Amino acid sequence: MISYVTVGVDDMAAAERFYSAFLPALGYAVERYHGDLSYVIPVEEGKAPASPDFYVKRPFDGGKAVAGNGNMVAFEAANQAQVRTLHAAGLAAGGSSEGAPGFRAEYGPRFFVGYLRDPQGNKIALFSSNPDEPGRDD
Repeated sequence: MISYVTVGVDDMAAAERFYSAFLPALGYAVERYHGDLSYVIPVEEGKAPASPDFYVKRPFDGGKAVAGNGNMVAFEAANQAQVRTLHAAGLAAGGSSEGAPGFRAEYGPRFFVGYLRDPQGNKIALFSSNPDEPGRDD
């Protein structure tokens, strides 16, 4: 099981605007720690934490943050409308589109996805595979 995912950024304020535009709608709360951001899914006291956490941090070595080619973090939305809404929220919060929400021929008939780049260039996917919604071929 993946416990957490981290992306590096240089502009923490821009990153917070971007990620806080859509992660709370997916159930994440933001916590600040030593100037970095931790997006976690809140759980009731005494319950096991939900994974994975999503951390937004400046590089520990003090160097410039660099987005990886081929690296991506995907967040599951409840439905296709939420994918559209959150993709638009990410754009309005300083992100750039890496692919408008929709179906892709190379993926399954129910995989509805939109792609973003955060202000640092990290790639983010927002997707839904809700079986109660029309698929690509319906």
